[in-house]
Amino acid sequence: MLKALSAVLLIKMFIEHAAPYPWPYDGNLKKDNTALMVIDMQADFVAKGGYIDYMGYDVSLTARAIGPIQKLLAGARTIPGFTIIHTREGHRPDLSDLPANKRWRSARKGIPIGEEGPKGRILVRGEQGWDIVPELYPQAGELIIDKPGKSAFYATDLEVILRCRGIVNLILTGVTTDCCVHSTLRDANDRGFECITLSDCTGATVYENHLAALSSIQQSNGLFGCVAASEDVVEIFREL
Repeated sequence: MLKALSAVLLIKMFIEHAAPYPWPYDGNLKKDNTALMVIDMQADFVAKGGYIDYMGYDVSLTARAIGPIQKLLAGARTIPGFTIIHTREGHRPDLSDLPANKRWRSARKGIPIGEEGPKGRILVRGEQGWDIVPELYPQAGELIIDKPGKSAFYATDLEVILRCRGIVNLILTGVTTDCCVHSTLRDANDRGFECITLSDCTGATVYENHLAALSSIQQSNGLFGCVAASEDVVEIFREL
């Protein structure tokens, strides 16, 4: 009996096609120690009439992540008890948590954060543009982290939630690859979480920046973890 139990405990599970190494590094991939993070898939960042579109960027470069994340969520939602976390960047309606230099930088583009846009006040909590797009809207039991900055760890209780749930592995998706996704990734990496970023479930306002951000994760044998495609993760979801 003890030998059989030991054999079960020694089973390791990897996403074999991750780069630059099979993820996670220790093969300790289980449904109760892993979380899927969907970062800032808000109308302001991925929809026509949102902040990114309003600034003149090609919103299709960020909206590209919607379809793959839909498929990924569908797989994750079949796993009982699996942790799914959504984030939203936005500020209090009185802008009391908006740093002056952040507002100043946004104003240089002619669209200050907090001003009216096609989808309401830009990056203000409670506005249409601030909310998550309907295609990816959280279901009952899925967590939402509202954050005033780029990293999901900044001024939030995300780390407390992860530690309390025993989460050690993070699957990162969302936008933008080079900003909020990377900021969250770097903070998670420094805190000892084992991270994988999904190339087709992320996007940036400049495609070259998206590619560079993914490349930087893999340098030095996985400086910030690994990169993989969502199909590899959906496949492993069936085994969790």
